[in-house]
Amino acid sequence: MGFISGVLMGMIVGVALIAGWSRAMARRVAKRSALAADVNALASLDREDVKKICGENLPEWVSFPEYEQVKWLNKQLSKLWPFVEEAATMVIRDSVEPILDDYRPPGISSLKFSKLSLGTVPPKIEGIRIQSLKRGQITMDMDFRWGGDPNIILAVDTLVASLPIQFKNLQVYTIIRVVFQLCEEIPCISAVVVALLAEPKPRIDYILKAVGGSLTAMPGLSDMIDDIVASLITDMLQWPHRIVVPLGGVDTDISDLELKPHGKLTVTVVRAESLKNKELIGKSDPYVVLFIRPMFKEKTSVIDDNLSPEWNETFSLIAEDKETQHLILQVFDEDKLKQDKRLGIAKLPLNDLEMEAVQEINLQLLPSLDTTKVKDRKDRGVLTIKVLYHPFTKAEALEALELEKKATEERRRTKEETAAVSGAADAASGAASTVTPAAGAGVAAGATVAAGPGVTAAGSGVGLVGTGIGAVGSGIGAFGTGLSKAGKFVGRTVTGPFSSARRSASSVPTIDE
Repeated sequence: MGFISGVLMGMIVGVALIAGWSRAMARRVAKRSALAADVNALASLDREDVKKICGENLPEWVSFPEYEQVKWLNKQLSKLWPFVEEAATMVIRDSVEPILDDYRPPGISSLKFSKLSLGTVPPKIEGIRIQSLKRGQITMDMDFRWGGDPNIILAVDTLVASLPIQFKNLQVYTIIRVVFQLCEEIPCISAVVVALLAEPKPRIDYILKAVGGSLTAMPGLSDMIDDIVASLITDMLQWPHRIVVPLGGVDTDISDLELKPHGKLTVTVVRAESLKNKELIGKSDPYVVLFIRPMFKEKTSVIDDNLSPEWNETFSLIAEDKETQHLILQVFDEDKLKQDKRLGIAKLPLNDLEMEAVQEINLQLLPSLDTTKVKDRKDRGVLTIKVLYHPFTKAEALEALELEKKATEERRRTKEETAAVSGAADAASGAASTVTPAAGAGVAAGATVAAGPGVTAAGSGVGLVGTGIGAVGSGIGAFGTGLSKAGKFVGRTVTGPFSSARRSASSVPTIDE
């Protein structure tokens, strides 16, 4: 009986083990089939699908196999960061402060860094791609991510006051192009060129905070700083624009590294049709602002009360890189009381244009160049232009470069003269405000003489207090005047995606929001 019972129990256990093993194998096969199906599904995804799944912070080495991971470089960078931070701070201060002065709007007398430190947290390089190797140069693209703890305070000086603005929670996601100019002497690098690639679009997030005050007390100042940051990135840092940094101790010619004019784009703004009406009473008063670089803008005349205007006005613009630059056209509605409203925007890649051929092009106006953020899908009209692209000869390029330098100097001189006139007007306004309370104090003192010396003294004291308040009010009025002029200037010349509480330069040329 014991033998029979043992045989039966063994058979039962054996069958159970076989059944369990078969079931486990079936489950494993099913999982492998599901995994294979998932892998096949992932293999069919393109870069945009992967971006939707992983978000905007997808490292470039995932979507571009040519990007190589450089964990070893990040380890070394973390050790070298205290020294790199000090050198980078000096380069940023020396390179960016003159540019800030060029973009300084009327009403602002100075824009400088009162504090500039990149903090203790080093950036992270997700991947590196060698873009090109040619004799004497190495071009390298770096997938750059940084969410550090910098201490950046921008001193905004007006005619009567200075306000420190702090950049907080700064985060940078961009592709940096670095060009190394080689030489035969140690350290074998004579100059470094740094620029931001336009694609994928740079993303720079930050929050503005007034040190010891509130930005809400000065309307327009926050948007002004946002527009300056946007224009600076577009006009100075985004490829083909670049910053050239010569390395000390090595004498070298860096003229070949600097950006030079490539050609002239002649644009005739012909007409617009079916523009969107922004007026409650009557029709919009449209005009067109066009540019390749935000620093050099052209503007058509204003045509009153017309949604299908005709301009037939011709302008000439300089292009530095036909392959990467665009012609931007913005249609605005002039508003004499408030900031002008944008009716639409269009972008024309210069690479699509034929050489030395007149082309008539119809451009569909959009609410924004970033179509992913467009909520209003209504038709905004069509803008018709004629374009002619003429590539420069070497002599013409040098002549255009000289003219550009003269235009920049003239622009700076005009800005300084405007600031001086504005300062004189505000000073005169302040003097008038001070004289009025003083006169009031005199009347008050004279009127109370009969009542006795004590009352006279009291009346004079009140008058003096009123005089002080008048002087303070004059100062605030001058400050407000400067800001309103700055805001009006910025509102008419530059628009960008930097108007929310959380700033983002993810759509540089950032003129596209």
